[in-house]
Amino acid sequence: MKRVRCPKCDNFITFDETKYEAGQSLVFQCPDCGKEFGIRMGVSKLRNQQKDENPTSEEMDEGVGTIIVIENVFHYKQVLPLKMGDNSIGRYMKGNPKCNLPIETNDPSIDMNHCVINVSRDKKGKLKYVLRDGPSYTGTFVDNVILGDKERRVIENDTLFTIGATSVILKTPEEDK
Repeated sequence: MKRVRCPKCDNFITFDETKYEAGQSLVFQCPDCGKEFGIRMGVSKLRNQQKDENPTSEEMDEGVGTIIVIENVFHYKQVLPLKMGDNSIGRYMKGNPKCNLPIETNDPSIDMNHCVINVSRDKKGKLKYVLRDGPSYTGTFVDNVILGDKERRVIENDTLFTIGATSVILKTPEEDK
C-alpha cells in the first residue's frame, strides 16, 4: 500500500500501487476536503529522506546515527537521520521551522515539537546522545518512565523511547557500539 498526502488539508489517501505502472498519472479526490489532485507513479522525492528499510552500515557511517519510528496504527515505519547538535523531533506540520526531524503521522498525541535528542562527543571522542522532553503535553517515556520537565537522559544504541502513542528506537553507528 502507498500513501499520498492531500496538498490542501494534509490528510493521507492510501491506495494499492501494484495496480499501476511507473509513469502512469493518477487523479485523487480527498474524502475530507474534496480537493482533486494528480500524481505520477514513480520514485518519490521523500524516499531519499525517509527510507522504509533499515539503514546500511555505509549510511550509518556517513552520519551520527538514526532514529527508527516503529510502525503503529497511525503511520508506517520511518528512518530519520540524526545530525550533530539538537535534533528536534515532532509531528510533521507544514511551515514548522522548529522541528528538523518531522514524523509523518496522524497520531494526535505527538506534539509539533515533542522532544530533542542532542548529539555531541564526550572527552574520549565517542558520540553521546542525550534525550529531553520538548516540553510536550503527553510526555516522553524511556523504559516506561516519564522524563521530568528539565530531566535529561543519556540514551544508547537500541534504546526504545515513546512519544505519544509512537515508539522510536535509536540506532548509532557501528564504531561507537
